[in-house]
Amino acid sequence: MTIAVLGAGAFGTALAIALAQDGRQVTLWGRNAEAVTQMQSTRRSTHLADALLPEPLVVSDDLEAACAAQVLILATPAQTLPTLLGQITSTLTGKPVVAACKGLDLRSWRGPSATIAAEKPGAVPLILTGPSFAADIASGLPTALTLACTEDAVCADVQRLLSTRTLRLYRSDDPVGAELGGALKNVIAIACGACIGVGLGDSARAALMTRGFAEMQRLARAFGAKPLTLMGLSGLGDLALTCTSPLSRNYRLGLLLGRGEAADPSVTVEGASTARAVTALAADRHLDLPICAAVTAILDQRLSVAEALQSLLSRPLKEE
Repeated sequence: MTIAVLGAGAFGTALAIALAQDGRQVTLWGRNAEAVTQMQSTRRSTHLADALLPEPLVVSDDLEAACAAQVLILATPAQTLPTLLGQITSTLTGKPVVAACKGLDLRSWRGPSATIAAEKPGAVPLILTGPSFAADIASGLPTALTLACTEDAVCADVQRLLSTRTLRLYRSDDPVGAELGGALKNVIAIACGACIGVGLGDSARAALMTRGFAEMQRLARAFGAKPLTLMGLSGLGDLALTCTSPLSRNYRLGLLLGRGEAADPSVTVEGASTARAVTALAADRHLDLPICAAVTAILDQRLSVAEALQSLLSRPLKEE
């Protein structure tokens, strides 16, 4: 089967490299024609300087040609996913469309799979998520991810297609739980980075991770997700990686906020948009998500990092 990865950022490029190296027919689509031309000539990406694009990998800026592939992987940021889907004019009826992004849309509060279903009703939405860094995938380091879909036969076919010698996919029938875990862990990672950046230490970070995980479970339950889904790669696994590594953009943003340093506005940090979406969603559903609310207050400059963390520490005592 042919595969097209739409989105030539770091993660999309890494997936395309891993799949093409394992002998699959892969097209990597990028919206920037100049960047695509450079990738075609140099066989390298500015997002992954140490990775060489394998020769079988086709790099293109022709969206409709790329969408002729039998399986699509959408590796654009969650906030641009509706725009990308709107630009696709070819029919996607019956076609597996895999979202490889993490977050909730700020306007609709939808996750990626719900966005695909709303924008392209005939497509079969799947979500690919879990603890992974683009550089690791591109380098061929072992990585395990969750692939979630409500149609088990389609999910099994795509699982076999996208699994490689170093990329191991586990199947799930709970896309809501998988995508909420992947989205919310980014918000908690910002909080953990801020905790370390401001100098509160590893014990405080461990507490934030644990209580943040409780918020992830609380929101997931409210939307009918299965509790065990959050215990897997797309929840606990991704949380552990993102909250402890400076390679995580979300964790790095938190570090900068904690140190009082400015962030690079050109760097996409999914957790920032997700924090705002989740906080609005929690208010609408009357859910108690204090860490997510504190991160939003920091991002909106309504509270300093010290004030936000102090507000969390001064909450009423309760049972765990």
